[in-house]
Amino acid sequence: MTQIKRNFNSVYNEYHLLVYNVALNYVQNIEDAEEITQDVFLKVHESLSDFKENSSLKTWLYRITINQSLDFIKKKNSKKRFFIFGKKSQNEFELINISNFEHPGILLEQQEDAKVLFLVINSLPVNQKTAFILSKVDGLSNPEVSEIMEISISAVESLIFRAKKELKEKLSNKFEEYRKNK
Repeated sequence: MTQIKRNFNSVYNEYHLLVYNVALNYVQNIEDAEEITQDVFLKVHESLSDFKENSSLKTWLYRITINQSLDFIKKKNSKKRFFIFGKKSQNEFELINISNFEHPGILLEQQEDAKVLFLVINSLPVNQKTAFILSKVDGLSNPEVSEIMEISISAVESLIFRAKKELKEKLSNKFEEYRKNK
């Protein structure tokens, strides 16, 4: 077994759950998170020998996972828009599954509230969403978020502050609508 193969296996064994959980926080769908995880480790396998260690391996994996997740969401959203404006897809399940919410870390009775929360988180600008998820959902420190996003710590603090402010406003409106409809 080559050194790179051994390294890849150890990287996969150590980090596959982290990659999966980060992807799940972005897409809130088990199958999509699994697909992103596979894509991430395919990229890692292809480029592990080129890893220059300018940052930690964990930081590098976070960057790849976030980029893969954002690309996946863009691709899925463009398919959804094409369906609305273009010809009907042959794969109905694929289109229905686009807005599916399944997060195994959330209890069934809390899924509706969590769905609303993630809907609002997903509406944040990409940098705010990323900073918020890394900090508040994944529990990383601001210096860690700063390194992953390749921005200053004060920029991270600003993004998180703005994300929390926007979330507070949007959630207040969402739950106000929810109470009126009950």
